[in-house]
Amino acid sequence: MQFSLWLALLGATVVISFTPGAGAINTMSNSLNAGFGRSIWGILGQQAALVIHVAIVALGLGLLVSNSPVLFAAIKYAGAAYLIYLGLRQFLAKPTGNAEVEAARRDEPAFSMFRRGMWVNLLNPKAIVFFLAFMPGFIRLDQPQLTQYLVLIATVLAVDILVMWFFFAAAARSFQRFTRTVRGLTMMNRAFGVLFIAVGLMLAFL
Repeated sequence: MQFSLWLALLGATVVISFTPGAGAINTMSNSLNAGFGRSIWGILGQQAALVIHVAIVALGLGLLVSNSPVLFAAIKYAGAAYLIYLGLRQFLAKPTGNAEVEAARRDEPAFSMFRRGMWVNLLNPKAIVFFLAFMPGFIRLDQPQLTQYLVLIATVLAVDILVMWFFFAAAARSFQRFTRTVRGLTMMNRAFGVLFIAVGLMLAFL
């Protein structure tokens, strides 16, 4: 991949990563609930989903999804339902003020965070359509395909991890003062619950 083309890819990826969405909300929620350091597990799950999306498009399966209204709708509504489920669960969560309960909440298994992050990004058919439109501009058919895809994936993952962890997860730390009381934690749970539900509804209807 030519350096000028890679710079264009880098710029586009930075803009995309800074665009708020379900992944950013999930990252901020993890940072508040499990801590800044452990929020990386959710971020890595989101990256795994991006790799799968790129593979789907590269193998030509993305066209199948985008050209099948039934399949596209099924994935879309499943993704919307999952986000709404996460939102309702967080909205209805009731902090107890019990130190042992809250400590257990912060010790959520890494795989659980990874899995949730993966599903948040994976159940979004619009990501497949986006990569269908995004990737052809950076892949040259007259050059080795594998190397170009590896460069693209490495760039997308590196930028997204940095933005998610050092911007969105770090930004959530400024709200941690609200998590020191039951009332503050309840407010934060409801705020992030509403955000998850809103993104789910947008995925379903926009």
